[in-house]
Amino acid sequence: MSRVEKKQPQYGSDVVVDLMKAYEIEYAAFNPGATFRGIHDSIVNYGGNYKPEVIFCHHEEISVAVAHGYAKAKNKPMIAITHNMVGLQHASMAIFNAYIDRVPIMVLGGTGPMNTKRRRPRIDWIHTALVQGNQVRDYTKWDDQPYSLADVPDSFIRGYRIATTEPTAPIYINYDADIQEGAITSPVEVPDISRYGAPAPMQANPEALRRAAEMLVNAQTPLIIADTLGRNPKTVPALIELAELLAIPVIDKGARFNFPTVHPLDVTDGARDLLPKVDVLLALDVGDIFGAITTVSKQTRDSGYLTSPGVKIISISMSDMLVHSWANDYQALQAVDVPMSADTSVALPELTRLCRELLGSDAKKKAAIGARQMELAEKHKSRRAKWLADAQAKGSQKEISTAWLALEIGEAIKREEWVLVNGTSNGWARRLWNFTKPNQFLGASGGAGLGYGPGASIGAALALKGSGKLAVAIQSDGDMLMTSSALWTAAKHRIPLLMIMHNNQSYYNSEEHGIEVAKFRNRPVENAGIGTHVDDPAIDFAAMARSFGVSGEGPVRNPAELRPAVERGLKYVKEKQLPYLVDAIAEPR
Repeated sequence: MSRVEKKQPQYGSDVVVDLMKAYEIEYAAFNPGATFRGIHDSIVNYGGNYKPEVIFCHHEEISVAVAHGYAKAKNKPMIAITHNMVGLQHASMAIFNAYIDRVPIMVLGGTGPMNTKRRRPRIDWIHTALVQGNQVRDYTKWDDQPYSLADVPDSFIRGYRIATTEPTAPIYINYDADIQEGAITSPVEVPDISRYGAPAPMQANPEALRRAAEMLVNAQTPLIIADTLGRNPKTVPALIELAELLAIPVIDKGARFNFPTVHPLDVTDGARDLLPKVDVLLALDVGDIFGAITTVSKQTRDSGYLTSPGVKIISISMSDMLVHSWANDYQALQAVDVPMSADTSVALPELTRLCRELLGSDAKKKAAIGARQMELAEKHKSRRAKWLADAQAKGSQKEISTAWLALEIGEAIKREEWVLVNGTSNGWARRLWNFTKPNQFLGASGGAGLGYGPGASIGAALALKGSGKLAVAIQSDGDMLMTSSALWTAAKHRIPLLMIMHNNQSYYNSEEHGIEVAKFRNRPVENAGIGTHVDDPAIDFAAMARSFGVSGEGPVRNPAELRPAVERGLKYVKEKQLPYLVDAIAEPR
């Protein structure tokens, strides 16, 4: 079929594909499954495997992670399709990640037939649920199972709208096998989708905004903490404008790119020094305010505030609009003086306007702001210089440190138009690299579920394909071992991606917990490596990559050999437009 030819739908699944095309869905990721065979046929035959195009994965967690990474890089939903209950159960970890990360993806499933007279013996019975959405209802924004073919357009349109309305999140729609495979007996109209778009962003209460503006203008030591604000690229310049207007330092919690690392008001990693002195705190899209202003004992899990008791807190977020009964957005309850449920993309510019109006020509306040600006700029410069010196000093070690890993990758790619799609080398990439543009860093998984990185990196690289931007992933070893077959998907679909393994040969987070518990109990810390080390036998990730059709090299152990290896990988990705993996054996921290 021509890419522009319009066919008349013959089967229910053809209507589903027509809806995908109406929304210009580029890709549908899935692991093959019989319960969506109708949709599969309609994508490749009726739809010509074009918008959407099949992205072939070997695990449903990978399929959803691919959609997750794509949506973050493209700022547009992608589709993942799962097979009956068994596929949905495999996918549930990745759906959970996307939900916590507030990423709009559309997960489609198949079931049945619900008509028991048409079920195959045994297999269709054990794989069919009466209400399949129950499996993921706690971590999707909405789920549906259309009763008839006539209901399919409304369901799909509603699902897309719900997923893309703030706060964004995954949705799940399940299609019965009979609806997919049944012949169309009467016309099914796909309405004009332009009339069913997401509502305009929610503005904050005017009185609350003015109160917040007054507090910020009159503050002596204000501070901004941002976490997922950068999900909307337009919001980053708005944050910069507000910060510069009042010389407010900014801590970027890093769930997205929120603030330039090169900006003199960036004080990321300075929380312990700044928080005790703060009188007014502005939290922007921060789901866990309590966690952002406290410190936690590694040994006892006890928390303590870093802020003073008199600190005033302003919060602008949509988190309260998406809270399930089983968790309060997964965070501790925190007192807030001015809470606002609003989209930061519209609330921030208005807050800035009010601050500018209140500041007016007050010479005394402007002088104080100027002095604060100079002090913060000097501290920023000093901090970055120290980080660079610390990282450079690590180059003389026998082993590759996390700081050196980040430094050498950054040096190899610094002349490219790059996007860090996964990983930070334990924060060292943020300390050393020049993050300057929205969407230059896509954040982590959201739910901290292992298996996210390979699929999400591939999804992001898929979204960036043909854009001239280089997709770079710093990939942890434990995460890779969960979903390593994603490498085959990258090779199969010729997805350009530079992937550097941060291979510490350990599930180090667990090992670190074991060390702290042993210290607290006065027991041998060296035994924390039992059941956490992945070095006997060691994994050859470069050989693994090659077995999946991805070129790679390593393991690289010598600090001096790291940058040449990364540069070879970079050259390969740019010239061949294919994935490449460098396996680097590095220290855990």
